[in-house]
Amino acid sequence: MTWFCKRFDELSALELYKILQLRNEVFVVEQNCVYQDCDYKDLNSLHLFAIAHQDLAAYARLIPKGLSYTDASSIGRVVTSQKFRGKGLGATLMKKAIELIKSEFKDDLIYISAQSHLVKFYGELGFSIFGKPYKEDGIPHIEMRKKL
Repeated sequence: MTWFCKRFDELSALELYKILQLRNEVFVVEQNCVYQDCDYKDLNSLHLFAIAHQDLAAYARLIPKGLSYTDASSIGRVVTSQKFRGKGLGATLMKKAIELIKSEFKDDLIYISAQSHLVKFYGELGFSIFGKPYKEDGIPHIEMRKKL
């Protein structure tokens, strides 16, 4: 498995296609959620992803402070391909994302909008709940944050 972190303009057409395809496969089809995935945040974010045997195994979007939140960076579109689930890849992805936010954005605070059923997973990575539960695109979510 090989890890990459690229700005939007560094992504090849094939890499971008695989990223959008995986996000669509999981968030739209698997989770049965119709939403506008392309939201212009991709253009100014870092894209962290793992490739295994030419397959996109995992992906996360690292969003700098000021784009989603005024006072913190953010990690979003966190996804692991169904083919690679159950192997701890999600935790590895998040740990790499946290380190990159620290090194690339020089930020000391990260916010995430977590699907409620993943609160324990993110809690084990040091995120804590703040705010009230809400629904986003019909799926229960909660804001979480991590101080670095």
